[in-house]
Amino acid sequence: MEKSNKLGSRTWLSFILFGLAGQVAWAIENMYLNLFMYRTITTDPFWIALMVASSAIVATLTTLIMGAWSDKLGKRRIFLCAGYFLWGISVILFSTSNTSLVGKLFPHSAHIVELTAIFLILLDLIMTFFGSTANDAVFNAYVVEMTTSDYRGKIEGLLSSFPLLAMLLVFGLLDPLAQGGKWSVFFLVVGVATALLGLLGFIILPKDKTKPTTTGVWDNLRYAFSREAFTENPVFYRALGLLFVVSVSMQVYMPYIIIYIQEYLGISDYAILLGIVLIASSVVSILAGRLIDKKGFLYPFPIFFTTALLGLVGMFFFRSIVYVGIAVFVMLSSYLVLTTIATATLREYTPDGKAGRFQGIRMIFCVMLPMIIGPFVGSALYAQSDAVYLELGSEKKVPTPSIYLGAAAVLLFTLFFYFSLKKKIAGSKLQKWEQTAE
Repeated sequence: MEKSNKLGSRTWLSFILFGLAGQVAWAIENMYLNLFMYRTITTDPFWIALMVASSAIVATLTTLIMGAWSDKLGKRRIFLCAGYFLWGISVILFSTSNTSLVGKLFPHSAHIVELTAIFLILLDLIMTFFGSTANDAVFNAYVVEMTTSDYRGKIEGLLSSFPLLAMLLVFGLLDPLAQGGKWSVFFLVVGVATALLGLLGFIILPKDKTKPTTTGVWDNLRYAFSREAFTENPVFYRALGLLFVVSVSMQVYMPYIIIYIQEYLGISDYAILLGIVLIASSVVSILAGRLIDKKGFLYPFPIFFTTALLGLVGMFFFRSIVYVGIAVFVMLSSYLVLTTIATATLREYTPDGKAGRFQGIRMIFCVMLPMIIGPFVGSALYAQSDAVYLELGSEKKVPTPSIYLGAAAVLLFTLFFYFSLKKKIAGSKLQKWEQTAE
């Protein structure tokens, strides 16, 4: 598939708007939907755990199937725009999940709270379906196909910063609504903005570059997991391995970092410092993307691998707010750059015309499995701690500094994929040069 060497302004605008909006919407689900259930429906942690687990399963299955289907039809633009529109509508519907409404629907039931919790979970699964279709499956495939190798680092550096920027936007603009109990307004603002972006996409998005495939959806899906695909795309799967290890390492400490700062270190006034750290880390990620474009995908790896380890070691030893802030900045910015390196390589070596079917396997190894393995490793490392804190009415262990040494130990496995990638990328370039010479 031929790609222009220059990205148009519409393409850049679409990356920024759809990439950032998608991360804001996911931040709402990951950070606030649990809080919504806890404060308005039930404090029973079973329902929150059920919602999180079922959403993760649906997100993975959706990305697998809808990515392969978008390959089959060759209709990224329609999937993307319609998906964002329906994603927004589904977010608005969250505000209808309340015990008063369910009580009117089932006036004689003695289990109104449980029914309301189930209703919210069903709405969450609907939202997850549209969100994973639009963002996880199609937007990621769209980025692969619309980006050239000349801009791969810049784009990935920008996209890697969006989760942090989304957190800042949500905390700064929307958190006051949640804390004030104005949930209807909260979901309305996010939902309307996401839906309108979906409609705007029909105007600003360039036409699809992908072509419909002659193979069926299930054949497309099977290919990404086949030995044939592994043999034909060795760089892709090694980059996938690199991203997997980086993601697992990050998930060893990330779910516990705020709890660690609050409960173990006893630092409560961290919000402003954390905001500065998140912005600074995002800037480093964007600048590193430019470095990748100039010097090559793997060029910054040794530097940021080393600084990531230094940041993790710093988090193990430091206790004061200033030094912890520095360690968090070094650690997070390094992980963002390592993620940018792996993701840029992954996208660059995704087979032409097959980007959709590969998003599901990326979802499994870079989102679902790390979010299962990483937190389990982290919790196992501090299981013997005597200190506890209260969450959702139950006692839980306080995370200890050991989680950062655990993350560092996991991160060491990236060296295998780094050296393997260097060898395979060099071989791939040589092969292309020989083909051109012929």
